[in-house]
Amino acid sequence: METIKGKQILLTGATGGIGAQTARLLAAGGARLFITGRNEAKLSALASELNLPSSQYYCAELSDEAQVRALHQHYFSAFSGVDILINASGVGIIRPLEQLTEADLMQSLRSNLIAPFLLVKAFLPAMKEVKKGLVINIPGVLGKVPMAGAAAYCASKYGLVGMMQSIREEVKRTEIRFTNIYLGGVDSAFWDTIDLRVQRDKMIQAEEAARAIWFLCQQPASGVVSEMVLQPFNHQAI
Repeated sequence: METIKGKQILLTGATGGIGAQTARLLAAGGARLFITGRNEAKLSALASELNLPSSQYYCAELSDEAQVRALHQHYFSAFSGVDILINASGVGIIRPLEQLTEADLMQSLRSNLIAPFLLVKAFLPAMKEVKKGLVINIPGVLGKVPMAGAAAYCASKYGLVGMMQSIREEVKRTEIRFTNIYLGGVDSAFWDTIDLRVQRDKMIQAEEAARAIWFLCQQPASGVVSEMVLQPFNHQAI
């Protein structure tokens, strides 16, 4: 396995449950970490916890191209390159079609599809310059298997999977690798605003999901983990 010590890593969605736990694991492993998220107070608190200087975090809305450009500028003011890009940001809107609005659909697409597009478009050129790097996205299991009430969410996540597969073909003659991690139910703030009866005590813990991402950051140079599926024990079949 490759070590993450000294690796230059950009982590988005660091203010979420999975993102924050991932940041802690990466920082403990000696990575050179840059974090971003939408919640400035949470981002600042996490940076303080991890002893990150102000030059290594930046609050941004990734569906806004101008803010992605600003993030790019701040990142490369601190780091010379990007070894690993982890996209742990996104939103979850789960409701039946008759309750789903066009605004819901557009918000899902902006956060879960447009934002990753802008992010990869901004940071992939640095990887292409050195012909190596790793991009990790989290489509979730609903990017592989649909669920009732998840039309907008599945549309955005299926789109993310297809987009990344296409981009991977563009750089297949390089050592740039793309990994999708399909997480099942994770006990996180994702479920706080979703009106579904779920058993959160039987879900994957955010720290366990983060550990899977941490593991994927250490893929061997001789191969690539193109995808990983991690689900609660009682949801084994997909």
